[in-house]
Amino acid sequence: MQSEPKAFRKLIVWQRAHEFALMIYKASEKYPKHELFGLTSQMRRAAVSVGANIAEGYALGTAPNYLRHLNISIGSLAESESHIEIAHDLEYLSDADYEKLTEKAREVGYLLSRLKTSIENNTRKKP
Repeated sequence: MQSEPKAFRKLIVWQRAHEFALMIYKASEKYPKHELFGLTSQMRRAAVSVGANIAEGYALGTAPNYLRHLNISIGSLAESESHIEIAHDLEYLSDADYEKLTEKAREVGYLLSRLKTSIENNTRKKP
């Protein structure tokens, strides 16, 4: 499973994860200053980790490494969703922003799940 450098950018799942991270950054700009090193930082790091691990796993070029990094992406996405819930409960996120972020997270999660299943199925077919 050789991959060309930076080809991860062509992956729809990476593109959507990138959009998700940008949305998180924009939404968290409005958070109170006292959250800068708390929830703001946590949300941003988790969101960035989703796409970063998709890219890293892809670049490593083997199915086991890719699957391991996709699992990390899935975990980071779940962490992001938890942070979104907290931010909404604290009224840092409007209902509209909450809906947009949760919808994008669902989309990224679906795409990650499909990609992971596809790689697992292709790996099983080979001796």
